[in-house]
Amino acid sequence: MKKILFLPLLQMQSGHHQVAEAIMDLLKNHTDDIIFKKIDLLSYTNKSLEKMITNGYLKWIRYAPESYNLAYKSFFYVPPAKGHSFKWYQPLFLKKMEQLLAEEKPDLIVCTHAFPSNLLSKLKMKGKCDVPVINVYTDFFINSIWGREGIDAHFVPSQHVKEHLLKKYQIPKQRLFVTGIPVHERITKNDVRKKTNNLRPQVLIAGGNSGLGGIAKLADELKCSTQIDYLVLCGKNRKLYEEIRSWDLAHIKPLPYLSSRIEMNTIYEAVDAIMTKPGGVTVSEALKKRLPIFVHSMLPGQEEINLHHLKDKELAFELEQKLPLEKQLLAVLQDAGKMKRWEQAVDAYQQGIELDHPESIVDAIKVILDQETSRIQSAVSSQQKVLHSAGA
Repeated sequence: MKKILFLPLLQMQSGHHQVAEAIMDLLKNHTDDIIFKKIDLLSYTNKSLEKMITNGYLKWIRYAPESYNLAYKSFFYVPPAKGHSFKWYQPLFLKKMEQLLAEEKPDLIVCTHAFPSNLLSKLKMKGKCDVPVINVYTDFFINSIWGREGIDAHFVPSQHVKEHLLKKYQIPKQRLFVTGIPVHERITKNDVRKKTNNLRPQVLIAGGNSGLGGIAKLADELKCSTQIDYLVLCGKNRKLYEEIRSWDLAHIKPLPYLSSRIEMNTIYEAVDAIMTKPGGVTVSEALKKRLPIFVHSMLPGQEEINLHHLKDKELAFELEQKLPLEKQLLAVLQDAGKMKRWEQAVDAYQQGIELDHPESIVDAIKVILDQETSRIQSAVSSQQKVLHSAGA
């Protein structure tokens, strides 16, 4: 029985946890001889420290988003020549990481956050870690904190990021796999955009569990909409859910927190588009379902950079805050030319994903788990040929 250790960061629900859980469930459904464990290194180090950092982060992005954005770009999204080593905290966390590895004795480590990846890279280069490590990226770019040296495999979101790692950091091609940002396998793939029978476009609004997505700011426009129906995912924001219910409007339906991926998949199937923040997981689910993506707001830092990359590849439409919302949505959804260009962009993105089936991702992880890294690419290629010949 082998053991895989998953390392996101912080306790609050985030894309780092969602991606870890998606891969864990995938392996549980397709293997029967692996133990899984997910650990937040900060909580493992000091629970009070984790709570302080989480609360500080949430307050910072809520009350001083511009300064957070500047800090993120200055410290975490910088050219390599300007990178920061943060040596003041390294001894403590390197020691804690060594302690964690000694206690858990994993056969494979999967990092879905840059911080544990950075620490493991340093331990690898010091000869203090001989466990295979996979980086699984949860945004459409790679910040400067992610570990690169000594990392055994990289599950990257796109061909663009793969080329970046090849050219900038000379990471061997056989260690790079384009998986997209992994989402739960219960979110099924649509190969063509599903045309619904809705007389009025149905738009799903997703604002994030924390309620920081700015949905409340759209209230007046949503209430006055005459040609579009909206489903609003309120997550765990009960106050928002109750407020929208109090409007008592037939064209706006609030949805509470949904834990069922099957139910979420059904909702995706029923709508014509999604209006959301540019978080990696939600956008990746929408791309898998081939739903036109409209960005109504974003958190500073990661999401702003995600939006830049999505717009550059024509995968998402940014909504102007000062223009009428309904008019902007219809101007895209009812324009055959714009929709065709968007579908071509999604085609290009999906065609670039190399591990496009659950079986191929499982196969790659199992080969890495067996530390047979020289066989990774050939095993994955063989698996893909089998799937292709079977018409999968």
